[in-house]
Amino acid sequence: MSYPFMQRAIEMAVANVHTGRGGPFAALVVRKGEIIGTGTNLVTSTNDPTAHAEIVAIREACEEINSFHLDGCDLYTTCEPCPMCLGAIYWAHIARIFYGSTRHDAALAGFDDDFIYREIERPPHLRRVQMIQLAHADAQRAFQAWSEYEDRTRY
Repeated sequence: MSYPFMQRAIEMAVANVHTGRGGPFAALVVRKGEIIGTGTNLVTSTNDPTAHAEIVAIREACEEINSFHLDGCDLYTTCEPCPMCLGAIYWAHIARIFYGSTRHDAALAGFDDDFIYREIERPPHLRRVQMIQLAHADAQRAFQAWSEYEDRTRY
């Protein structure tokens, strides 16, 4: 059942390498056996560090079904998602992830995300990227406005 979708993603990833558009990654979003979103890594060709295959596929799928939730959808990706993509997958409410290579395989090819996984576990004040909290009390006004806004769309 899942092998044809993974095979398509792998073919897309290999083609992406040969076109020079980005890294060796591709992803598909599938709903009820139908592909509703595809993506390849476009980081280097778009100068967008967020243009990972999973993000591109999620964006396309959401546009296709006109929703920011992908409930009941599966993601087929050629590699275990990085922390950014994993966060997007959770926010999109994707049901299952099928992946080919592991993040350790990716590291061997020069795509090492392990430092990000380690950074996330550290307290903010000990992270490599300096994090400085400012205007905490004032920033709470945005949440207060959200709580009071009756026409908000929950997600």
